[in-house]
Amino acid sequence: MNKRLIASVVGCACLTMATAAEARTFYDGSWNLLFVTQRGSCDPTYSFTVNINDGFVTHPNLVKFAGHVGRSGAVHASVTVHDKYAAGFGRLTRDAGRGSWSGHAAGARCSGYWTAQRNG
Repeated sequence: MNKRLIASVVGCACLTMATAAEARTFYDGSWNLLFVTQRGSCDPTYSFTVNINDGFVTHPNLVKFAGHVGRSGAVHASVTVHDKYAAGFGRLTRDAGRGSWSGHAAGARCSGYWTAQRNG
């Protein structure tokens, strides 16, 4: 009986570790982002670094930031900072990415493109 219990526990632990390892994505890691305004009166550029973990895009200092990267590299993200809001879409490859964004700042509508480079 004890051997079966031990075997079951070991089997469950291995399954759990395999599931956690599978949850990591090809895009996990630190990425530098550059946002360029093409239309509107928003700042000409914005740049910051985000982290991708298990496909979720996060920033340590932005509370209202949500983003996700799918298995295909498709990215969807949005951020709100005070009176500024932006949402973006695009695609990542192994080491880089590109997409478009739109939003508003102080009532003015803005849009442009973004690029990404993997750190490290």
